[in-house]
Amino acid sequence: MANWLVSNYRVSIQRACRCVKLVRAMYYYKHHRRDDTLLTMRMKEIANTRVRYGFRRIFVLLKREGFSDNHKRVYRIYKASGLNLRTKRPRRSRSADHRLERLDTQAINKVWSMDFVQDALFNGERFRVLTVVDNCSKICHGLLAGKSLKGIDVVKELSRICLVEGCFPQRIQCDNGSEFISKEMDLWAYSNGVTLDFSRPGKPTDNPYVESFNGKFRDECLSVNWFLSLDDVRRKIEDFRWEYNHFRPHSTLNDLTPKEFVNLHHETPETLLSTV
Repeated sequence: MANWLVSNYRVSIQRACRCVKLVRAMYYYKHHRRDDTLLTMRMKEIANTRVRYGFRRIFVLLKREGFSDNHKRVYRIYKASGLNLRTKRPRRSRSADHRLERLDTQAINKVWSMDFVQDALFNGERFRVLTVVDNCSKICHGLLAGKSLKGIDVVKELSRICLVEGCFPQRIQCDNGSEFISKEMDLWAYSNGVTLDFSRPGKPTDNPYVESFNGKFRDECLSVNWFLSLDDVRRKIEDFRWEYNHFRPHSTLNDLTPKEFVNLHHETPETLLSTV
């Protein structure tokens, strides 16, 4: 408005600002967008080397290094860069890390995913199934069914799978369920050099491989079977696991079965990149 008065009525800037009740400092103010590249790069470096440092500690370190940006600007960049952490970390989770980049899944038995699925018997009694899948080959390593599964049950099942496979994964992706953050689970992971990669609360997309498998498991097994007992559950889900691993083609594996994909990779490892 002040510019319009100056250009059309040839009045001074001082008089135009007084007419529209505008402070002259605001009239002369020019907004300059600051470059956030250097600040963003340094924040990411600190976050990558000190993964449990939150916004406040990162802000203090930036101040120590001579950055003059205020806390509001730093927090805006902190959020925009996706560096915000969970507000509460599972206790005793020495092997947990929440700001890890997702590992390359083009290697068998490098990254596993696990989760729980719930269903009921014919009489309404609830039961749960622990699902464990390999992110690369999509093979289902185990389906453990029980009415009350605890952390020690998860440990026993993972130990059995590792014994069969002859190796331990580098990382296991899972949610923050009580069984996965238990002392037994944490001790097993720490003792065997396995990192527990916890999903963010309310973010099932952080663990897409097991979520995809769970959808197929429910659609092709749990929803089409009538379970009479827990033994009946175990028999039927093991039949499904065999069919899933040895018979069911997987579109992301060029319509190979997970077992065929594993065998092909073991015979000719160089073909892995061209298969996925």
